[in-house]
Amino acid sequence: MDQYHPSDEERIVTDRIRRKLEEVNVAAQKHLAGVQDHVNFTMQQAYFKCAYECFDRRRSQEGINSCVENCSVPVLRANNVVETEMAKFQERLNRSLMVCQDKFEAARLQKMQTEATQELESCINRTIDDSIRVLPHLVDQIKSSLSIN
Repeated sequence: MDQYHPSDEERIVTDRIRRKLEEVNVAAQKHLAGVQDHVNFTMQQAYFKCAYECFDRRRSQEGINSCVENCSVPVLRANNVVETEMAKFQERLNRSLMVCQDKFEAARLQKMQTEATQELESCINRTIDDSIRVLPHLVDQIKSSLSIN
């Protein structure tokens, strides 16, 4: 059985695809920066102020623990919202990329290597661009559910 060796063109395309995938990561980090800042600073600060107030000698240890736990709810909820929404975003992106991969494999089976490689690249570019266009709306939705102005 022959060993498959990617051509120079394929390596170049693979490199371009890798850079394109990096674009979506950079865009996600950029768009989420404000949300992360709000959760990591504003909400964490409120949590620590709240927790500090829980330490009152008139409370039992159980009362203190319960109070501190209640203080942590908003931060935990916020982290959960962000993680859930970003996981769904990643899942949608992965499914779209798999469709591109399936089309590529089908074209390769038909011995249309060059066309397959070009189609794979343009499919991935469209998928990434669509995902990047969705990010601001996704972040607005996250901000809205966390009541961030």
